[in-house]
Amino acid sequence: MADRSDLRASDEQRDRAAQEIREHFAAGRLTDDELSDRVQAVYAARTEGELNTLLSDLPKLPASVAQQKAALVQRRRELQRRLLQQTGGGAALFVLCTVIWLSSGAHGQFWPVWVALVVILPLLRNGWRLYGPAPELDRVERELESRQRRDQIRNDARGDAYGRARRDARQATREGARRARRHGRHL
Repeated sequence: MADRSDLRASDEQRDRAAQEIREHFAAGRLTDDELSDRVQAVYAARTEGELNTLLSDLPKLPASVAQQKAALVQRRRELQRRLLQQTGGGAALFVLCTVIWLSSGAHGQFWPVWVALVVILPLLRNGWRLYGPAPELDRVERELESRQRRDQIRNDARGDAYGRARRDARQATREGARRARRHGRHL
């Protein structure tokens, strides 16, 4: 795969780089000559690496309000997608429990509601954090990552237990075969 610096620059990237150079000129970081030289070099640049070189000795500009809002919207979408993915497994479990309850005659209380609560409560809490009056995206992200780490540890532990059980079964089979051979020789 090509290095990012080797990729061809688009007209939009050139325009953004030229605008950034103009903002640095307005802040007093560049002289008139440097401004004209760099803007010409920006529009002559073919790759992203050439654009980055022209901006490398200048500090990063703070993101505009529009860029900050766009980043917030993008981050919110990503967290929403992750939240729904993690909730999907619990929803499938709820559907399975409901089918079991229905196929067993649907007598008594609707016990799958307890499974639904386990699924719905975190969804509601994190949904409020995502879309409530004061979004807490960092908190939602931390909780999703914590849940993912916990699931990974649980899966690793299951894998280790499964691996140990397989090793023990193989060892028992080998020992049984050895005993059978020994007893067969003595007969």
